[in-house]
Amino acid sequence: MKKIFLFLLITFIFTACEKDCYNAPLPILFKFVDSNDENLITNGKLTSYSVVEENQAGVSLTKTSDDMVILENVGAYNGIKKYTFSSNLKSFDFSIQSSEFKGGCDGYQINKLTFTGIGIDVTDEKGYYKIILK
Repeated sequence: MKKIFLFLLITFIFTACEKDCYNAPLPILFKFVDSNDENLITNGKLTSYSVVEENQAGVSLTKTSDDMVILENVGAYNGIKKYTFSSNLKSFDFSIQSSEFKGGCDGYQINKLTFTGIGIDVTDEKGYYKIILK
């Protein structure tokens, strides 16, 4: 009887201690360059920039040490949201399509980014989007 009780106790402890898990969407990084592939933040030409959601809520941006921009807390939803990037050089629109993560944990994943705007080209590099502002 003691062995059965001990087994049930250990089983209860391990199942009760299972942690909730959440997979946040991977971060989105933008690198802004000119037609000569020169980083526009590094050379001082891109001095002010912001991103707002379609409902006009601002998106937090973080500049990295290598002068790229991380969009914080985007993609944690099911569906498509539209965003507007504004800067001292150029403005453009983009949308993010996200869906629920289908794994052992709850969360969301970013499925697709779509960019629209005149005078920009975008390439999907390894780990970031290179945005060429012309």
